[in-house]
Amino acid sequence: MRTARPSTRALQIACATVAAALLATGCGRSDDSSAADNAPAKISSGKAKGKLVMWSMGDKADKDLQSLAKKFEQQNPGVKVQITAVPWDAAHEKLTTAIAGGNTPDLSLIGSTWMAEMAAMKGFQVTPASFKASAFFPGQWDTTKYKNTSYGVPFIADTSVIYYRTDITTKAGIKGAPADDWNGYLKDLKAIQATAGKQNSKLRHATQMQSGFNSWLFWLPLVWQQGGDIYDAQKNKFVFAEPAVSQALQYYSDIFKDGLSPNDKTDSGQNFQNGLIGTVQQGASTGGNLHLNAPALDSKWQTMPLPKGTQPAGLAGGSDLAVFKDARNSDAAWKFVRFLTDPKNLAEYADASGNLPAAVQSWSEGKLGQNPKMAAFESQLKVTKAPPAVTTWQQMADAIDSELEKLAYGKTTVLQAQLALQSKATSIGTGR
Repeated sequence: MRTARPSTRALQIACATVAAALLATGCGRSDDSSAADNAPAKISSGKAKGKLVMWSMGDKADKDLQSLAKKFEQQNPGVKVQITAVPWDAAHEKLTTAIAGGNTPDLSLIGSTWMAEMAAMKGFQVTPASFKASAFFPGQWDTTKYKNTSYGVPFIADTSVIYYRTDITTKAGIKGAPADDWNGYLKDLKAIQATAGKQNSKLRHATQMQSGFNSWLFWLPLVWQQGGDIYDAQKNKFVFAEPAVSQALQYYSDIFKDGLSPNDKTDSGQNFQNGLIGTVQQGASTGGNLHLNAPALDSKWQTMPLPKGTQPAGLAGGSDLAVFKDARNSDAAWKFVRFLTDPKNLAEYADASGNLPAAVQSWSEGKLGQNPKMAAFESQLKVTKAPPAVTTWQQMADAIDSELEKLAYGKTTVLQAQLALQSKATSIGTGR
């Protein structure tokens, strides 16, 4: 049974979108717009030619991406692809500086929650019309959009699911997967917790909810699952004073208040492996690490989609491919994007790298869709949503993290957290 390759890249991609503060609105291109700025890029017929420079995020060269580049060169003898690795912790500043100075590569991987900020800087070309939204999971396609215009193409998808230890859940009297709705799942968590130190001698907590840094990634879907949102796109404003927000905050708070989750920020993946927790919400890299570090546990864990409220929902993260306005070889760049996101090529990349493909058809082209433990990810990707496509999103995300951390430590109430979030949202605004 194949699991995601033992790499932390999938989670890093989501986490890496939390980076430096936004640049001042005066940076980058002029805010003056023209019809040409919003016109889709065009791709010529024929083979790609010339030198093509791409930035790929990571601490070292992505050999699986390099392998696809070689294949592209073989199909296009007149082109030479140069892929440069850019560490995630330096990527945001490097990208925004390059856009502001008009000194960009031809294309790059872009953390999905950076898309709106950099599109607002007029850093990217508009996606050619030949790329169809229907070929990708809806939430992933939405990560490419800013003001309802697409400025890239989804490449690496990312979302989270529930991992559960079947040996632990069975001892708690749970047959099969835990319940797939909020109330039922909470009931099952309490049943798991009741066995801590008894039927399950190592068990300390039923689950481990993220607190502090990046906790918004795990909390925001709770709002959507209740049929609500934190952002009103029509009015272009944050709306934290909504019942769904209160319900999501209460659900999050209760998990800590009832002792179902620790708030000590220990490694949840390691705790899950060690049997200290029975379930955990995480991305695909957790499965890869489990298979690498504890293959004997392969038969003792499984995955399921996130529990739903009034509807299923999850967060669409990952990385998109974007071609820069100042690209020197934009025609070859778009042809390479088309090549990389072809379902068969993307399936090949996913099988080799362990990353989740953003193209729907790729799941039936490669081996990933044949792995039962990955089925939950495919199901989850069908109902994911993108975070608000506003240039101030990172500031708002940091504010959410801060309030959620207070809830986890019992230093605020649900009402106080909700009022604080609305106040901060009003102060932060939605930017350009």
